[in-house]
Amino acid sequence: MQRLEQLRAWLAATLPGRSFDLAPASADASFRRYFRATFADGSPSRIVMDAPPGKEDIRPWLQVAELFRAAGAHVPEVLAQDLEHGFLLLSDLGSTTYLAALKAGSGADPHRAAHLYADALGSLAAIQHASRPGVLPEYDRALLLREMMLFPEWYVTRHKGVALSEAETALLNTAFERILAVNLAEPKVFVHRDYHSRNLMLLEAGDGLGANPGIIDFQDAVYGPISYDLVSLFKDAYIRWDEEFILDLLIRYWETARKLGLPVREEFADFHRDFEWMGVQRHLKVLGIFARLCHRDGKDGYLADMPLVMDHLRRACKRWRELGPLLKLLDRLEPEETQVGYTF
Repeated sequence: MQRLEQLRAWLAATLPGRSFDLAPASADASFRRYFRATFADGSPSRIVMDAPPGKEDIRPWLQVAELFRAAGAHVPEVLAQDLEHGFLLLSDLGSTTYLAALKAGSGADPHRAAHLYADALGSLAAIQHASRPGVLPEYDRALLLREMMLFPEWYVTRHKGVALSEAETALLNTAFERILAVNLAEPKVFVHRDYHSRNLMLLEAGDGLGANPGIIDFQDAVYGPISYDLVSLFKDAYIRWDEEFILDLLIRYWETARKLGLPVREEFADFHRDFEWMGVQRHLKVLGIFARLCHRDGKDGYLADMPLVMDHLRRACKRWRELGPLLKLLDRLEPEETQVGYTF
């Protein structure tokens, strides 16, 4: 409560003489909180970010926002900031995520869904085209491996209650090395790291908010594998897409990327393999993160999304013979899940 009062006082000092109401704007898997400020005079609403110092650092958010904005992507505008206390006043990109729009019925039309994803790919390509080394942290071996290690620690041991044998641990470590070898061989670009349907905002024509999509939650951006954000987008943890739909859009992206001079593979088959193996790394990480959010942070809402992530992981392991031993381990952890989600 004290923190909220500090935020109110800061906002009142930042916007003197203006009466406002604050309401929660969105949930977050971190310690950040977002509030929507609405004004008695009917002026446009604003978003206030509360990032408690010591737990969150808003400087990476500010750096990435400027990089992405300069690239031509639509990110929130920074209207005021207090680095010492961890407060930001931002433009409001609305409350309709891609996920909400696609699950509300508008996504029942595959042409509409394809249009929304084409917009998202356009913004992603612009970000990637602006990439250069030495600006963002490297998505290096240590970070990629640390993320995958969340799987045995939080998903296997804590969530499933399974103690791996020495042989199984060795098998998992061998699989990780194979995955890393493919991931680290990919060409590198700026990587949002969570470029999916909950972090893309639907901006309808005529709402005055600008180009679609609005992009949020980019503070963890890095310089890493070019396929990573494509995995986040198409192998989403929150909505299922038919593989034919994914493949069609992935080919369209690859063709456009080549024309733009982005560092994609010369052969689509090689590019697709990179995409699939990058997905395995991400799915292992996400399962670990969802388990940690539940058991450490008391956020059990993510458990409902685990079956879809596990299904993504299984499909990739079935497709690639080198991942067969990992698939056997998944079979020991739990039986194959029933298909879930939305297919268009």
